[in-house]
Amino acid sequence: MSALDDGVAALAPVPLDELVAEAALLTRVDRKYVLPLADAERVVAALPAGTRVLEIGGHRGLRYESVYFDTPDLLSWRLAAHSRRRRFKVRTRTYADTGVAFLEVKTRGARRATVKERIDYDVDDRERLTPEGHEYAEASLRPLGLDAGIVDELVPTLVSGYRRTTFAPPEAGLRATLDVGLAWELPDGTRLETPQVAIVETKSGARASDVDRVLWRAGHRPVSISKYGTGLAAIRGDLAAGRWARVLRRHFAREGGVRCAA
Repeated sequence: MSALDDGVAALAPVPLDELVAEAALLTRVDRKYVLPLADAERVVAALPAGTRVLEIGGHRGLRYESVYFDTPDLLSWRLAAHSRRRRFKVRTRTYADTGVAFLEVKTRGARRATVKERIDYDVDDRERLTPEGHEYAEASLRPLGLDAGIVDELVPTLVSGYRRTTFAPPEAGLRATLDVGLAWELPDGTRLETPQVAIVETKSGARASDVDRVLWRAGHRPVSISKYGTGLAAIRGDLAAGRWARVLRRHFAREGGVRCAA
């Protein structure tokens, strides 16, 4: 057992229905942090007293797999890389420990509000858009004014995997997640693993949470990162890093890999 596992095991559990009910009480602001795994172990050890951890079927570190769909010219990736106001993301998300899967569409409109919608999906179809999935994606993207034919072009572009631990701090409605074991894979089998990197995401109100303050005291500040956008730029040396250049240089650079253009 690692020091991180020991720290997680020492916390009291919280069931999923209670976590969802509490988190729904608050309009959240998401802040993301990228840090070395050793620092993540220290952050978990310093979490506020009374913090609980999500437990499902005896598991506290739950395995996630996401398959991202994009056009051959990477429209979804390019819109995010250049911070376009109207952008989208289409993916399937599989909860590997339970065998449950969803098709998710995330959009950002003119008012910069991010909307995530999803439908149940057959886990065996996670690497393709079924007719139902195609119809759902098309209806979700229509408000952005995108060409209806874009959905016809969507193909699996990147698979990401990681193990997520979800924490419920004692402050009502707050939540934090810790992702480790991060890996990305292209359709041709090219793979990038970052076993010594962790991503922490806090979900709180406009005021920073105690978990944010724990991270700040450890010298970490929020960064711009996207598992799809950053991951694809990290694994493909032919893509400019754009808005993720700083994170890529510090945490994901590898020999012959990332080209960190401004």
